[in-house]
Amino acid sequence: MQLEITGHHIEVTPALSRYIHEKATRLKRHFDQLLTIHFTIEVQKLVHKAEATLTVSGSRIYADASSDNMYAALDALADKLDRQIIKHKEKLKDHHTKEGSHRNLALADESQV
Repeated sequence: MQLEITGHHIEVTPALSRYIHEKATRLKRHFDQLLTIHFTIEVQKLVHKAEATLTVSGSRIYADASSDNMYAALDALADKLDRQIIKHKEKLKDHHTKEGSHRNLALADESQV
């Protein structure tokens, strides 16, 4: 997993970098096929904004969050990304089992008649 951190109108301090790295490892816990994560943090007057783009198995997941505190914005961003990763992981699952599908059950009933 590649992790890129970019600051826009803000310097990325080692403390912020460590905090973002902790959040990225939390995301990797749910879905281990993360290829790249690109975080962008910025400050616009009094609003702290955090954005992230994840590249996972052929698709991209994007989320952003803003708050009056950078750490709160990063927490909200991590929660949004967490939900989106879980949703993406559910989409990848095969929900149709071959033995229990309605089509196969109907065919089995017809053959018994």
